[in-house]
Amino acid sequence: MVHIEIVQGDITEQDVDAIVNAANSSLLGGSGVDGAIHDRGGYTILEECRRIRAERYPNGLPTGKAVATGAGALPARWVIHTVGPIYARSPAPARELASCHVESLRIADDLGARTVAFPAISTGIYGYPLHEAAPIALRAVRESTTSVELVRFVLFDEAALRAFTSAEASSS
Repeated sequence: MVHIEIVQGDITEQDVDAIVNAANSSLLGGSGVDGAIHDRGGYTILEECRRIRAERYPNGLPTGKAVATGAGALPARWVIHTVGPIYARSPAPARELASCHVESLRIADDLGARTVAFPAISTGIYGYPLHEAAPIALRAVRESTTSVELVRFVLFDEAALRAFTSAEASSS
């Protein structure tokens, strides 16, 4: 069973095997977590993302799917990029958000990662309400069949931290 930690902090500073990037479908960087990971990880992440786009996903990475790159200058070994749902546009946001977590853990298993850090996927510009996203993310991780030993939810602000700790307390 995977051990879950919930902390407030900067995902780009996490010393884990893999960090999860809340990417956009282009995989070419953006704002929020995506921009921070590309900025701090350096150009090699963007180069790998461009290669993945050219070779595997010419129309962009679909919502709920995940791919991995190296982590460039980040402390982690890998970045797992996943595209969360845009809450107001998705016909099934809960299913797609859960898929982001399950697919990211599947990729982590393929890589041999034992420790993974997740942000609060889709809760920024994609508009997913924190109080809805937190229990979905936690349940998806808890119910996944994975060899990952530790999942750390690294939350940027106090509101996200409260939402995730409340959701975790409610599930116990």
